[in-house]
Amino acid sequence: MQEPISQEGYDLIIAEFKFLLEVEKPKTAQEKLVAAALGDRSENADYQAAKEKLRFIDKRLFYLNSMIQKSQIIDPSKHSHNKVGFGSSVKLLDISSNEEFTYTICGVLESEPENCLISVHAPLSRAMIGKECGDDFIVKIPSGKKEYEILEIFYKNIFSLKKNIKTKADFSFH
Repeated sequence: MQEPISQEGYDLIIAEFKFLLEVEKPKTAQEKLVAAALGDRSENADYQAAKEKLRFIDKRLFYLNSMIQKSQIIDPSKHSHNKVGFGSSVKLLDISSNEEFTYTICGVLESEPENCLISVHAPLSRAMIGKECGDDFIVKIPSGKKEYEILEIFYKNIFSLKKNIKTKADFSFH
């Protein structure tokens, strides 16, 4: 199954993958060798910690590689956004409370629900995709159902909305 992602999101995954593979994993493997040379491995906290860290790095590399393989890079700036789709920002009206909300649909690894960046797989996204301005739709939530009306569909760069962009310091396992 293809996973839509923006170019910036893809570039960030590639950067993290390369950093873990080329910097973090070799450094940790060296720490493990140094710790192993100190003697009894069963009671060697540094050896056990390096071994555990390598396990975390390998799991993350496996996951990132899987996401890279499934990635479908989409440039949402090139779409009309007449209908809700990947990269669309959507202004909604909660029909029962009369409150307005704006959400942007993005890739799994780009999502920040707390900042209204929601994954294409989120129930709200799935309910909105393909809809147009003026359309009403219902989303099933744990406490029942919510009904929304689409007030506006527009484009705004996903990464201009993100508040938690990872850096190399975030790629490391401490």
